[in-house]
Amino acid sequence: MPKRPLTWLITGCSSGFGLSLARLVQANGHNLIATSRNPARVPELVAEVEQKGGKWLALDVNDQNSGQVIEELEAGGQAIDVLVNNAGYCVYAPAECLAEDEVRGLMETAYFGPYRLIRAVLPHMRARRFGVVVNVSSGAALDARDSMAAYGAAKAALDALSRTLVKEVSPFNIRVLTVQPGTFNTNMFNATILGRNALPDDYRGSVAEQTMRGLASGAFQADGDKDKAMRAVYELVVGEGVGAGRESERLLPLGRDLVARLKGVQEYYAHALEVFGDVCNNVYRDGR
Repeated sequence: MPKRPLTWLITGCSSGFGLSLARLVQANGHNLIATSRNPARVPELVAEVEQKGGKWLALDVNDQNSGQVIEELEAGGQAIDVLVNNAGYCVYAPAECLAEDEVRGLMETAYFGPYRLIRAVLPHMRARRFGVVVNVSSGAALDARDSMAAYGAAKAALDALSRTLVKEVSPFNIRVLTVQPGTFNTNMFNATILGRNALPDDYRGSVAEQTMRGLASGAFQADGDKDKAMRAVYELVVGEGVGAGRESERLLPLGRDLVARLKGVQEYYAHALEVFGDVCNNVYRDGR
């Protein structure tokens, strides 16, 4: 870890995790490049960041040329030390009810968008033999709730990319950290997007429909504190506080509600091995 302020590029800074982390980065003397799809919607936040010496750029992660932002920053002498892929949203509906363009839109934002930025920044980090990529995932990548299948699939794809990526780039002193939050007091649940297709009658009263109705009502109250969560992310990146001596860690789970999901995944695989372990171990070629 360099003994100097780091330059952070964070996507999705107009609210939630992105805004919380951006403020923390600046409060600790680092250089911030905040981004959002439409900065004109949050002029007061843009002014706040820029008055503290930061920069706020328009960045639509769905744009296939989004990586050009990184190329322009690097060419202008702004070396990006930490890339935080945070931008995202969710469309709620049973998997069979989602329109294909809704699913593709989720994949574009939650997977292809981060992938393009990662692909753009890695050559520069590799040349400097230093860098940190932080991918903000979700507990839905482990075990998505009813009506969140497409979102969970997109986040799971990003997680799978991260697990392989870290093997490829760790020899160049580049870290890849996956952050898996549970439910937090971000804007995600205040701006619930429901699938546009009508639910079949069979889904009336289902858990999926109850979840959608509950979220759309605005009555859902998340358990997690986003500022506490981003403090943990920040400290793990810079190697302070809870991150001291843990710089090699690759997964940061966050939220009391996530513990049950993690244990559920452990039990899911343990059960499969218990039931099918003998089958798993006996499908080899004879003579091997």
